[in-house]
Amino acid sequence: MAAANYLPSEDQFLCSICLDVFTDPVSTPCGHNFCKNCITKHWNTDDQCLCPMCKKVFIIRPELQVNTLFSEMVAQLRQSAQQKASSSSSQQQVSTPGEVPCDVCTGTKLKALKSCLVCLASYCETHLEPHLTASRLKRHQLIDPVENLEDRMCTKHDKPLELFCKTDQTCVCMLCTVSDHKTHDVVPLKEGYEGKKAELEAELQQMILKRRLKIQKIKDSVDLSKEDADREIAEGVQVFTALKECIERGQANLIDAIKEKQKTKENQAKSFIKELEQEISELMNRGTELERLSRSDDHLHLLQNVQSLNTHHPTPTKDWTEVSICPSYEGTVVRAVSQLEETLSEQIKKLIEAELKRVQQYAVDVTLDPDTAHPNLILSYGGKQVKYGDVIVSTFQTDNPERFSTSLCVLAKQSFSSGRFYFEAQVQGKTKWNFGVARESINRKGTISMTPDHGNWTLGLRNKNEYKAFDDPPVRLSLKSQPQKVGVFVDYEEGVVSFYDVDAAALIYSFTGCSFTEKLFPYFSPCNNDDGKNSAPLIISPVRVK
Repeated sequence: MAAANYLPSEDQFLCSICLDVFTDPVSTPCGHNFCKNCITKHWNTDDQCLCPMCKKVFIIRPELQVNTLFSEMVAQLRQSAQQKASSSSSQQQVSTPGEVPCDVCTGTKLKALKSCLVCLASYCETHLEPHLTASRLKRHQLIDPVENLEDRMCTKHDKPLELFCKTDQTCVCMLCTVSDHKTHDVVPLKEGYEGKKAELEAELQQMILKRRLKIQKIKDSVDLSKEDADREIAEGVQVFTALKECIERGQANLIDAIKEKQKTKENQAKSFIKELEQEISELMNRGTELERLSRSDDHLHLLQNVQSLNTHHPTPTKDWTEVSICPSYEGTVVRAVSQLEETLSEQIKKLIEAELKRVQQYAVDVTLDPDTAHPNLILSYGGKQVKYGDVIVSTFQTDNPERFSTSLCVLAKQSFSSGRFYFEAQVQGKTKWNFGVARESINRKGTISMTPDHGNWTLGLRNKNEYKAFDDPPVRLSLKSQPQKVGVFVDYEEGVVSFYDVDAAALIYSFTGCSFTEKLFPYFSPCNNDDGKNSAPLIISPVRVK
């Protein structure tokens, strides 16, 4: 039979209805072939018997004829395809977990090579063959295998998602463009993909650029930090060298002073010894003469020569009872250390003056925020002064979540979440005040616990001269002078809050080892009037570097 040796292309044996190789092929009177089941279902669901190929209408449903030669050729084609599939399946990989399986394979699922966006199915090498050879299927869009192809269907219209709505930034089907997205900017998926890709690439490049700039900034910061460290080391070495020399000089002076005293004592002792030895010699001479006179039996002669003996050998009359050589070094070391302490104090004062000048370089402009002020506080027009008022200020009557309702305090408008900053406040004439920084989440509707754990780092004055750092536990401060102007320096990353007596250029107190995780606000509390003794305002002062 000729069909045994001749096999046309597979495209000629595809049913135009199911687009697959014929199953039980039959012919219509117009000469076209279809799967028996396909053409039967087609005519059963249609109002008239119409040939799907040539559109010829049959008044009476025609009897379908079996084309024997055509059936044999289809059977041979199927057998050849099965043999090819059998041989190729042994070479193809079986789908494993995580890989997309072929949707057509029965039994053992082979690994899919492609997914069809039109058929919404994935195919292995064998079942992909029709899409590579059949002219109708070649027009389908194939992509690398993907799972959940149903996600590519519009859930509302059950149509493929073929378009992209730029207005709503979502994928849509053709029917969506005439309903929900009728007036929107809709483009093909490819154009939407390219646009979104370009947008994301630009965004990524911008993010990369920002991070490269950040890397460079960090590197520059490291270089600056190294320069600062080298400068600090040099200054530290210079200071400690001077202090060491000062200590060594003080030690040498102490040793010299003690040795000089010792030498003086030794010379004094030598003088005393020489004088005593001289007196002993004279007494021994007198004794010799007395012995000589005592040998005579002439008592009168002895008595008459006593006066001569006193004249030629007088008896020493100096009283040596109270004479002594006492070590008198008490206080020498103390005086030397006191002198050293005075020198060190001068050096420390110079260091603090230099440090204060450095931190003042980080001065910021601070103004008070009326939205946070307790209703009894009166703020100046420019937001630079705050004092206590006996009457609730009318403009502050409207409450808001930011306002302090219990504690007599106010925050600045400015906040800081990184870096360093410095500001000053005048406290002259006040008997009470609290002053420092507070975190954003500080309690604003109840009594404030004045500790770092509760979100504030402050100093306070009570009873006109009792200074306290509200650390945990609180620290009583003994100050040489009463500060008239207090400066606050914060290093956010280092976790340091330092307070300075600006006029005296003295460090009052430092909170160290702090861990800041929120915005920090300058914090001011003028306290109550204290029967008129504390009516002076807290004043934010402009920073002037001396």
